[in-house]
Amino acid sequence: MATDIPASNRSPTGFDLSPPDANQRRQLVAALTPEEREVRLEHGTEAPFCGTLLDNKKPGTYGCRLCGLPLFRAGEKFESGTGWPSFTAPFDESHLKYITDKSYGMERTEIVCARCGGHQGHVFPDGPPPTGQRYCINSISLEFVPDGEPFPDKLGRREQGK
Repeated sequence: MATDIPASNRSPTGFDLSPPDANQRRQLVAALTPEEREVRLEHGTEAPFCGTLLDNKKPGTYGCRLCGLPLFRAGEKFESGTGWPSFTAPFDESHLKYITDKSYGMERTEIVCARCGGHQGHVFPDGPPPTGQRYCINSISLEFVPDGEPFPDKLGRREQGK
């Protein structure tokens, strides 16, 4: 992990939460497909039961597809029956930001990546114990990293985390 990251920009698990600079962001966005742009940048939603990670049961970590920040551990994933990957808790609470979403005539809590601001999905208070939370996430917003493999270093920060 780089040692020049100010402590105020580090998460408790050791990741740099500083946003990508303008050039890095342009490069990351340029690599997105039109569907990824719609979900990640325009707060869209992929169709239920079609995401590539819905049935993934391998041990590992799910990270932000745009910037690579780890967001959820595979051990927190559960079958919610909703058609989207669901998790009971984040990898590190500081890796997510919570936004009140009043679209479509309802009030929900949107979750975005704390580093790049990319839309992930929503969190609902109807999950299983012990948290009672259901983080309902678009597969297209996530990148799976199997246990034992390094997290992607999309911003060149050489982070390993804890």
